[in-house]
Amino acid sequence: MQFSQPRSSSVSAIALCVSGLIPLSAQAAFFEDSKANLTLRNFYYNHDLRDSTAPAQSKIEEWAQGFIFKAQSGYTDTPIAVGVDVYAGLGLKLDSSPDRSGSGLLPGAYKRVGAPRNSDPRSADEYSEATAAVKVKVSKTELKVGGLFPKIPLVYAGDSRLLPQFFEGAMLDINELDHFSFSLGQMRQVNYREFSGSRDMQTGNYFNVTGDRFTYLGGTWLPDPSLSVGVWGGRLEDVYQQTLYTATKYVDLGGVRLSGTLNYLDSKEDGAARAGDLDSRMTSGLLSAAYGFQKVTLGYQYNAGDSALPFLHDTDLPGVSNAIQVLRFDRAGERSWQARYDVDFAGLGVPGLSAFARYVRGDDFEVNGQSGKEWERNLDITYVIQSGPLKDLALRWRNVEIQGDVTGRRDENRVILTYTFALK
Repeated sequence: MQFSQPRSSSVSAIALCVSGLIPLSAQAAFFEDSKANLTLRNFYYNHDLRDSTAPAQSKIEEWAQGFIFKAQSGYTDTPIAVGVDVYAGLGLKLDSSPDRSGSGLLPGAYKRVGAPRNSDPRSADEYSEATAAVKVKVSKTELKVGGLFPKIPLVYAGDSRLLPQFFEGAMLDINELDHFSFSLGQMRQVNYREFSGSRDMQTGNYFNVTGDRFTYLGGTWLPDPSLSVGVWGGRLEDVYQQTLYTATKYVDLGGVRLSGTLNYLDSKEDGAARAGDLDSRMTSGLLSAAYGFQKVTLGYQYNAGDSALPFLHDTDLPGVSNAIQVLRFDRAGERSWQARYDVDFAGLGVPGLSAFARYVRGDDFEVNGQSGKEWERNLDITYVIQSGPLKDLALRWRNVEIQGDVTGRRDENRVILTYTFALK
């Protein structure tokens, strides 16, 4: 069974032809400042569901190989500078079976987000995707149109499986004023991490609700390197609208760096309210202390609203402190606390080895008329080879245990090998 759907669109085709339309005299920087790389990502995923509340499947276990190509041109030496960004991805199945599929590494017959398993739960042998974006720059203002990998507080494209998530749309970043930056844009469709081809954007926590127009506007004030204050607004048309207020500050006291982040994310329904009436008022904060090769972080999060947080499905949530590897602790009324410890073993004589341990506990949400609770524990170890023919090869092991009144108990392991070739 093969799924191979190279993407094509008028925007992508235009992007790939841009260099042919630019006068040769203006192309020097376009090529000289370009860069490209190929990342090989080998991913093993195992999720034990025997003690969970999803008895239809005892475990999820798949193994796959990904190839991720990214290229960024420089800009033409013209008053309105022009460039192109290109992405292509290929995923290959190494091991899977119908009774173990569903890892999010590979597409399959039933893998529409939120859809139930059907009579054909096989994963594809392979899948491919590609996109491109035209970028235009004037002074310190840049516009990108086409395939996008946004990294802004309300839309942070996810990259936690074999191939990355990306969107189609337009983004405008403005950095003309000292200490201020502004961004606005619109996402029209999304390519999810285990799919080929674009589709409407689904709403996290409300999987049967989709939209084809997410518009955002935001700005950040950086009066000095130690302080950042931002305000962001976003709207998935006829589904939800939300506003994020965020601030980050760090202070150096001797050899200790103290850092703090405070967020408030207010979400409610929009227009036709396809997800119904929404009320999510999320307050969250992180406080950390770093000393030498060690760092300790404490976090708190509280959803004061009557509904779970709406967001663009599969995106990371940087405006929410306790959204971690599996759980987000974003249920209506839920409070949660986080404790995390990071260590860089270079300080102990083992360069390239780093790890962290994290525990988050949530409670006060309602389950069948009762007060519910849940927790998640993460162990994450990474080693990057420092020399020799395999220099920069990274091996990462991610272990998770979760238990809750909604999820039951689950255990998960991910083993990821990554190597990046610089092609230019």
